[in-house]
Amino acid sequence: MKRNMFWRPVFVISCLALAIAISGCSVANKKAAEESTTATESHKLVVDLGTEPSTLDPGLQYNTDSYAVYRNIFDSLLTRDPKTLEIKPGVAESWKADSPTSWTFKIRENIVFHNGEKLTAEDVVFSIERILNKDFRSPQLANFSMITSAKASGNSVVILTKEPSPTLLTQLVNLSIVPMKYVKEKGDEQFNLQPVGSGAYKFTEWTKGIRVSLTANDTYWGGKPNLAGAEFRFVPTPASRVADLQSGKADVILAVSPDDVETIKANADSQVLSTLTERVAYLGFNVLGDSPTKSSKVNQAIAYGINYDAMISSLLHGYGESVTQVLTPFSFGYDKSIKGYKYDPEKSKALLKEAGYPDGVTLVFDTSPAYDQRIVQSIQGDLEKVGIKITIASTDQATYLKKVQDPAHKWGSIRFGIWSCSCMDADGTIYPLFRTGTIWNSYSNPVFDQAVDAARATTNVDERTALYKKALEVLNEDVPGIGLYQTKAIYGASKKLQWQPDAQESFLLKDMKWIK
Repeated sequence: MKRNMFWRPVFVISCLALAIAISGCSVANKKAAEESTTATESHKLVVDLGTEPSTLDPGLQYNTDSYAVYRNIFDSLLTRDPKTLEIKPGVAESWKADSPTSWTFKIRENIVFHNGEKLTAEDVVFSIERILNKDFRSPQLANFSMITSAKASGNSVVILTKEPSPTLLTQLVNLSIVPMKYVKEKGDEQFNLQPVGSGAYKFTEWTKGIRVSLTANDTYWGGKPNLAGAEFRFVPTPASRVADLQSGKADVILAVSPDDVETIKANADSQVLSTLTERVAYLGFNVLGDSPTKSSKVNQAIAYGINYDAMISSLLHGYGESVTQVLTPFSFGYDKSIKGYKYDPEKSKALLKEAGYPDGVTLVFDTSPAYDQRIVQSIQGDLEKVGIKITIASTDQATYLKKVQDPAHKWGSIRFGIWSCSCMDADGTIYPLFRTGTIWNSYSNPVFDQAVDAARATTNVDERTALYKKALEVLNEDVPGIGLYQTKAIYGASKKLQWQPDAQESFLLKDMKWIK
């Protein structure tokens, strides 16, 4: 009897539980169906970078892998339309020239940093002054050195320049705005480790040597981002990046080798995205250090000793265009009349003898794994055929950058680089690379300096064209650097991702979305 008394309620409860379970399954299935339609939207983008960012402080380095990450954390004063490349409003909603040397920028009043503080005109001024502070040693100093002062006035910023500046707006596209109060409280070192911006994505974690994670800023002033977030992983081996893409472990991979293009295309779930950029691959020479490259004849011998066409056709598989200077045709000032240097091994050998090295010479070639080592080794092979023995000194990217930016010029003889100013102007390339006293430069020529100084001090297009012609002719004669090729950016991506890269290689997550 007792058993029946307890059994009936249990039976009733069991039936009720079953009914609830069935109902619950229905609700769960409905919820699962709803979630499946938004699963792609909520999926964080996984990105394989070739190297770890050397910094997340936008006032410091702007090498490719650093730039790809921190541009998503911070807003720029101005932006460019990714399709037309026309300069557009950013943190500044409007601007005007008050005089040839004075500009006023009206700052948006609805922007908030990720820590909840409002972005103000004072933050913009601080971001400029920080780069202009020589003690900060920003590699971007040369790009903004035309600015004499920046002052906040209400919600506006007034910027004064030394002379009329034709490149001020193009450079302000690259000015990331940082929070003055937070940076001062934390200090530069801590700010780099825990950056706070106002961009479409918030910094969440930097696991050194492994990854940087970002989360969508759902209250972003420019609208809620499509992607839930991103994880930037550091995968130095090209084959590993390709394998990650093919297996679905990564959604986008950077620094794709042309050799891997067909492999990526052969995978039904992957796509290759590519575009010609304003970036130029080049060799820089140490003219001021203790190196045989002090001699322009040695440098000319190097220039004649490289088989550029074979490099582009065989190693790049056409993912590059020839150039005759350390500049690309996308940049104002590129001079088509300059012939540059063509492969001529016999002339290279003759110049080497004229320079006093009849038995050849040994040079140290500085580089890092961030660059295509096939190119580095190809240059090494070409030069050794003409009697120039090359010792490759490869270090991680952060160490490499620190080395070549040493004002004592204690690095080797030649170095590999791939340069983009994202400004479409010669001023942003040949000025920082070759102007006396700039952090990137190991060369000095007063004639060149006068030409580039004058070119950034006039808005007259014809005058600027003539001045850059003069400056490029000096570089062509002295050879403190060689343009190797104009790069095509190559990305591997999941076919579920909708995104079109641009000539500036912006890599802005807010421009990407999942295909439903």
